[in-house]
This record gives sequence, C-alpha cells and structure tokens, in this order.
Amino acid sequence: MAVPEPDARLAQEKEEESEEESEILEESPCGRWQKRREQVNQGNMPGIQSTFLAMDTEEGVEVVWNELLFTDKKAFKAHEEKIKTMFEQLVLVDHPNIVKLHKYWLDVKDAKARVIFITEYVSSGSLKQFLKKTKKNHKAMNARAWKRWCTQILSALSFLHSCEPPIIHGNLTSDTIFIQHNGLIKIGSEKADGTAVDIFSFGMCALEMAVLEIQSNGDTRVSEEAIARARHSVDDPNMREFILSCLTLNPDKRPTANNLLFHRVLFEVHSLKLLAAHCFINNQYLMPENVVEEKIKELDLNMVMAEIRREGRPGAQWRYSEVSFLELDKFLEDVRNGIYPLMNFAVSRPHALPRVLSQPQEDPQKAKTPTPEPFDVETRKVVQMQCNMELNEDKTQWHLTLLLILEDKLHRQLSYDLLPTDNSKDLATELVHYGFIHEDDCEKLANFLESAFHKYRSPPLFPQHR
Repeated sequence: MAVPEPDARLAQEKEEESEEESEILEESPCGRWQKRREQVNQGNMPGIQSTFLAMDTEEGVEVVWNELLFTDKKAFKAHEEKIKTMFEQLVLVDHPNIVKLHKYWLDVKDAKARVIFITEYVSSGSLKQFLKKTKKNHKAMNARAWKRWCTQILSALSFLHSCEPPIIHGNLTSDTIFIQHNGLIKIGSEKADGTAVDIFSFGMCALEMAVLEIQSNGDTRVSEEAIARARHSVDDPNMREFILSCLTLNPDKRPTANNLLFHRVLFEVHSLKLLAAHCFINNQYLMPENVVEEKIKELDLNMVMAEIRREGRPGAQWRYSEVSFLELDKFLEDVRNGIYPLMNFAVSRPHALPRVLSQPQEDPQKAKTPTPEPFDVETRKVVQMQCNMELNEDKTQWHLTLLLILEDKLHRQLSYDLLPTDNSKDLATELVHYGFIHEDDCEKLANFLESAFHKYRSPPLFPQHR
C-alpha cells in the first residue's frame, strides 16, 4: 500500500481534525443550538468551566455555548432562584457594545448541575491580543483609537450601571473586552456588587490601552509601582487626569461611567451631529445607498455653508470645500455599526429592563417535539429595507418579496402571497410576533409597505383598518 506524501498526509490530518471539531456533541432542548467539540477562548464570566463553539441553526451563525458547572447539587439548589433571576435579566440586556446573551437553561442530573447559556461569538479577538500586536510596531496607542475604545466601553458600563437594579460587570480586563473588525468594542455583562469596582477596572484598561502594556514582572497582580510608572508615561495631561480619576483609591470619589462619557478628553461628537446621523441611518431605507455621494455631485463646493458675522471686522466663512466627505462617510458607518449609540446622551436615570419581553428558560426535561420553539424577540434594528411585488401567472394575486438588512449586516429575505384581507400594519405586526423584526421597527416597516402598495397598485392595494 502506498504511503501518502507528507503534504497530502498533512492535509488529510487537518481535514480529519476539522471534521472532529465540527462534530455535534450536544443539542439544546429545543434543537436550535448545537454544541461542537471546538473550544473557544471567550470566557466573560468567572467560574465558567468550558466554552464551546456552537451553531445557531435558525439564524445560520456561530455562537458560543457556555457551561457553568456545580458539583454540589445542594449548593446549586440554594442559589437556584438567584441564578434564574440573574440570567433572566441578562437575556434582556441589549446594547451594541455588550456581548449578547441569547438563551439559558438548567441541566440538573444526579449529583451535578449545569447552567448552560448561549452568547454571541466575537471572532476578532480580545483587546489584550490587539495591544500585544500593536506594541510590536508602535510605542504608544493612537489617541483617536484610545478615545473611541474608551467611549464604547463606558457606553456599555453606563447602560449596565443605570439598570434597575444595577448590573455590575465585576471582571472587566483587556482579556474580557473584544474588538470587531469594524472597530466595534464588545464587553460581557455580569453581576457583582458596587459600580465603583467597574470604574477602577475601566481605569486600568484605559491605562493599558494608552501605554499598550503594564509591566508586571511575571507577577499575577500588577504592583502599585508598575501602575505609577505606566501612569507617568502618559504624556497627554487630560488623558492622565481622566485615568487617575478612575483609579482613585476611595470608591466614593470615583466618577460614574456616564460622567466620564462627558469628560473633555472624550466628548468630541456634538449631540446634534449624532442625533442627525442616527436620524439619517434610521431612515436610510427611504434613500439610495450612495445618497451622500450623489448629493456631493450636486453641490457647488465654493458655496458658503455657514458664516459668523462680526462687527468691525471680517466674518468667518465655512465653505463646502472645507468639509471632508470621506470623514462624513466614515462617521456614518461608525454610527451604523453602533460605535456612537444615542443612549450615551440620554438623561442619566435608572431604567428597568423590559421584563415583559422575558423568554422562559428552556426545560431540558421536556422531550423535543415537532412543535416549534416559542419565538425569540428580535433585538437587532433594521437599517435598510427593499421590497418587490409581482403578480402571479393568472394575474389574480400579488407576491411580495421583502429584503431586510439588520444592523449586524444580516440579510433577511421574506416572501409572501398577499391575501385580499392583508394590510401593511397587520403584516408588520406579524413580523414582530414571529421575531423577524424589532418591535421598534414595526411602524417604520408598516409605512414602508404601505408606500410599496401605493407604488405597485393605485388605488392602494389594501386599505388600512381603522
């Protein structure tokens, strides 16, 4: 028998290894989530014994299967209600800078118990990994990137801390902060006591980002001397003061996450500019994709955009030629990706999570049946809508094709044969019910569908129910 060539043997071994990693080890009780053999390093919570790559068979995307193991069943039973309450609250957390917790369930067998929960998979790596790569080529972090990262982390912390009751991360480090390829920062959401502990941890992360690495000399705990050296190496006085305020030893003297968002070192995007950008993005489905580029072609770049008039001296003029349209496009893309959420500018007040939307935890004791799982609530917003309508062959019924692009770039195409009794509002409400769109997009989609009905049929295809 011929022995395979080394290259062929290596390729065969890699293929076998890949097949082994993609083997399905376990399924969720509903069958939607499939645990694979491949383990991933995305442990956001202390005490997690293992994290596996898994497949969401409904959305067709990879997720993370997390397992929290209790070897003492009695100890688990004593804390079971508290665990349920915590996870039910975390499932409802929805923020662009927080790793999404999709579902959880309990698996209690014999003397052991497991809490299994499914989280979003962030494949681009941790902040620590990024800083190590950056340190090889640069002596310090780019100030603009540092500000963008700090703003996003604080936005997530501000959201968590303003929940009622507050959600405390409790394990914020450069290992538990993740960076997407588009520059979006993600952190995990956890539970602990006292918001000030998160502010100190954030200060350490901000310092590490500024200097790329805090030398620990091999110790597991970073010494005060190492922190002091790193702190003194920060050249920008505003940046240094910002970090020092977070690292104040007295927890009561540390600023809140919301206050830090408006610190002079970070607060660069005017709220009116951000509001205009969000308004533009939310209504972009009404405009062509290249609307900015088309509008620029129509402009006279020498035209005055704004002017400050002064008595006794020449006024100051700002022309369109002085505007960087490339920067505008980049800013709009950042807003679309969730880097500047509007909630940063909301009034700082406690808000309760929408418990009415809470999904029941999965019961592993119930056997799988053909009955579909209760519909999940869609948390992603629609950023673009496209619609097409065609008559069937005998010209008696309209066929609707709807393309929805969600904020994480997911494309969702839906087809439907319209009935004479259908109307735009009911169709949009039904899509919310089945978890295809966010409830906040219901009215927007209903208006869009009504416009489409007017476009393809006049008078309107189906009247609105009053």
